[in-house]
Amino acid sequence: MRVLVVEDDEEMALTVAEGLRRARMTVDVAVDGPGGLERALFNDYDVVVLDRDLPGRHGDEVCAELVAAGCRSRVLMLTAADTTDDLVGGLNLGADDYLAKPFDFPVLVARVGALARRAHPAAPPVLRHGDVVLDSARRTAHRAGRPLALRDKEFGVLELLLAASGRVVPSEELLERVWDEAADPFTSAVKITMSRLRAKLGDPPVIETVGKRGYRI
Repeated sequence: MRVLVVEDDEEMALTVAEGLRRARMTVDVAVDGPGGLERALFNDYDVVVLDRDLPGRHGDEVCAELVAAGCRSRVLMLTAADTTDDLVGGLNLGADDYLAKPFDFPVLVARVGALARRAHPAAPPVLRHGDVVLDSARRTAHRAGRPLALRDKEFGVLELLLAASGRVVPSEELLERVWDEAADPFTSAVKITMSRLRAKLGDPPVIETVGKRGYRI
């Protein structure tokens, strides 16, 4: 699950990002409207957490432009105001949800998770292949009833491969969906993570390397 946080209060942005990362989400951060809009249009995010009062370009403008561009990311709008007019205004611009500051962090995490599931409605919350079971909501994975102690990236890779239902997933897609924008496209991170994941899954193998095309369940 990949999330963009657009918040001009840098301390708050980093706090939110770190909390979402602890919930096993991949998070990028922008601190103004133009930067947030550029990232949201260039990268494939499940959810954009968008502060309404942004410098450079107002959050309302950013939201409206994302909708006009056909961006598939779900938008959770944050605001210091908590009035019916603000709520209606944000939703009318195309935001998918609305949260007033200050907010309880578990509520933010739950809202982001719910929007991410709406971004991929075809993927069930529990993914299965043979004796491999991954619960996206509880962030747990098992094989033959045995818990798998997966790191965040290993969990993300397995989740994406299971959701693909046998489709070949290129390394570039894994890097884009599981890592953040700071990842080097020429890194060996995908290969290293794949090797660790395969070792933890054990035999018989469930992940296949398909030539130079990528990986599949």
